[in-house]
Amino acid sequence: VPAAPPAAAEAAGPVPVISPLVRRLAREHGLDLRELRGSGPEGLILRADVESAMRTPAPAPAPVAPATPAPAAAGERIALKGIRGAVADKLSRSRTEIPDATCWVDADATELMAARAAMNAAGGPKVSVLALLARICTAALARFPELNSTVDMAAREIVRLPEVHLGFAAQTERGLVVPVVRDAHTRNVDSLGAELARLTEAARTGALTPAQLTGGTFTLNNYGVFGVDGSTPIINHPEAAMLGVGRIIPKPWVHEGELAVRQVVQLSLTFDHRVCDGGTAGGFLRYVADCVEHPAVLLRTL
Repeated sequence: VPAAPPAAAEAAGPVPVISPLVRRLAREHGLDLRELRGSGPEGLILRADVESAMRTPAPAPAPVAPATPAPAAAGERIALKGIRGAVADKLSRSRTEIPDATCWVDADATELMAARAAMNAAGGPKVSVLALLARICTAALARFPELNSTVDMAAREIVRLPEVHLGFAAQTERGLVVPVVRDAHTRNVDSLGAELARLTEAARTGALTPAQLTGGTFTLNNYGVFGVDGSTPIINHPEAAMLGVGRIIPKPWVHEGELAVRQVVQLSLTFDHRVCDGGTAGGFLRYVADCVEHPAVLLRTL
């Protein structure tokens, strides 16, 4: 006989029972009087009816069939291993551990592109846009060292790093890699350009060593080569910030009070909010934009 909570038997209304003792007996043994068929006159429930129900075992619950595992999703399965697996682990760790934020600004890069053209017209090794941006990054980090740091949560300390080891994102047939230019803060544009070219070639041929892929303190990500204007990249753990650069394209722009077609680029800074607040991040990004718009600003740091 199915049992019901005692409160249910009391709350459901009167039941023909021969005495209060029978009602109490049923309640103490978890029996619902409405489930019993009385053998007394007009269905009156007797003590014998309750005792009989107490001796009758409750029906066994219906067996529950074991859950059938969901079928695996159909489709091609690609193992996360090698470079792809290492990247997946690092990006997942970054998203889990770093409270990142992103700010961005549009900048008029016309003068930067003109300065590059003038440098290349003077002879010698060609100067790349990436080398100019790398030099701008090192100048900006000298002014805002908070962003050249890492966070030691075990010690609850921010560690500001004395050297700038500049990583730069490079897309290869093997996947995305981030080679590191050591001591970037000691290099001029020519030295940065030569090292960037050397590491890029090593990345393309798969000749990068583990030492050349680790130890970065700040990353420069030129995703404009993919034809996109903006992005919110994931910080390269355990670094504290990354500068993103979109494509440089002609756009209408107000220049010296007049509407003109200028070479415009979107710059973004993704930063670890533990190492600084928005004012510092905004100051860094604004300085980078000022150097892009007025490259002569860099003369102060040469």
